[in-house]
Amino acid sequence: MAQGKSVKHEATGAPLTHGADDLPSVTVDDYNIELKDKDGFIGDKASKSAFQDKLSEWRKRVRNGGDDPLGDTPTQDLTKKQIDALLNGPDKEAAALIIGAVDDYAKDLAKVLIRYLGRASWKDTGRIAVGGGLKQSAVGELAIARTMVLLKAEGYKTELTPIAHHPDDAGLIGAAHLMPAWMLKGHEAILAVDIGGTNIRAGIIELHQKANADLSQAQVWRSELWRHADDAPSRSATIERLVAMIEKLVAKANKASLVPAPVIGIACPGIIKADGSIDRGGQNLPGGNWESEHFNLPEALMKAIPEIDGQPTFVIMHNDAVVQGLSQVPFMQDIGGWGVVTIGTGLGNAHFTNKTPGKPKRGAAVSK
Repeated sequence: MAQGKSVKHEATGAPLTHGADDLPSVTVDDYNIELKDKDGFIGDKASKSAFQDKLSEWRKRVRNGGDDPLGDTPTQDLTKKQIDALLNGPDKEAAALIIGAVDDYAKDLAKVLIRYLGRASWKDTGRIAVGGGLKQSAVGELAIARTMVLLKAEGYKTELTPIAHHPDDAGLIGAAHLMPAWMLKGHEAILAVDIGGTNIRAGIIELHQKANADLSQAQVWRSELWRHADDAPSRSATIERLVAMIEKLVAKANKASLVPAPVIGIACPGIIKADGSIDRGGQNLPGGNWESEHFNLPEALMKAIPEIDGQPTFVIMHNDAVVQGLSQVPFMQDIGGWGVVTIGTGLGNAHFTNKTPGKPKRGAAVSK
């Protein structure tokens, strides 16, 4: 949760509170839960690699009695499209093997969610949106559905739903919901950045506020992707490359007469302090110690890009699961409390309470 004191923008004196609990449409009740059991962090049991481990285990067991219906390709080399094709293909033995892995994975995901739902901050959870890379596949959607069945069987009334946007887009679109309305007024777009342990993505978000003030029609207009894991850059080189990506996007937007607001929303792993520094959880970020007291990403970007369209640049940063979850705000207005989990390297998580829910449906997670 937010820590420390907020800082003020040097040019305007406006407060800049990063990692805030109090956002325009929601209150952030909790995020980046770090629960453990005897094996370590429980979220690791529901990560993308955890599903791959389940699939590898099933393939190994099947080989004890004959040929592997998935062939000789190592599990880590199978793409989501290939696994989906096997799931839906004519070879029912291959499909059954994958379903076995899905079932084992769903059992672990259900156990993790039950632990989350036992927390006071998650007690009134009507719905949980599931995002991250695994979601964007038939196997992922089957795992989500199976997990929901398992939760229902245990007496939990919380719904599970795939996140509405493509996960890559959700990690950018959610940044628009970090900004108060006055920051967006009169502008058709904003800049957003999603920083991860493997990739950095920057994009221009077209807001479409005139059509829908709730940002339900917001979409990624253009984006730039850099797979920094292939380059192993230093931290300073990472910032330089990111600045270049942002400047390229601004140039494209200006050329298309889509002038972005002078704000940049950033999604970043870890616990984000109010001054924009990272308290913990940034260990997988590229090229150095992002948690150092001598490093502050928002300040570095404002220094490198002091103005956008002649106006002082604002930078607002929050946890990446929070930002991806915020992309769901327009689609969660029928309930009061809701959560998000993002399936990736780990299991990102966040919980929200709507400030003005339309028709609250207090779907409390009450077990038998």
